[in-house]
Amino acid sequence: MSAKYYPNEFVKRVLLGIPKGHKHLRLVIEFSGGETLIFSEATLANIVRAYVTIKTHPSISAVELRLNRVRERKEGYAEYQLLEVKRAQKEIEEEILNILKSSQVSGSISTPVP
Repeated sequence: MSAKYYPNEFVKRVLLGIPKGHKHLRLVIEFSGGETLIFSEATLANIVRAYVTIKTHPSISAVELRLNRVRERKEGYAEYQLLEVKRAQKEIEEEILNILKSSQVSGSISTPVP
């Protein structure tokens, strides 16, 4: 897997809003190297849910979300959701560390990730 690390100083700007003609938010992240990533509201909501869980739960330190097709869901929810999987937190933390070790800072060929 090829992985890039984007430290905050590489983020040029962020746009978040509902584009004309759409019903849901879009998150646009522009980087100083010229790359732009666009995320759907469903993706953003799933990531925010995981973030809030980790930051507010007294014992959860890592979660993994995987793509699931949700046939029975609340109105307005996307058919495809990133949902929590049962996996040991220490395994997730170790995988994150290994990915970081093998990644490069975006726009750099030789700069290691901190």
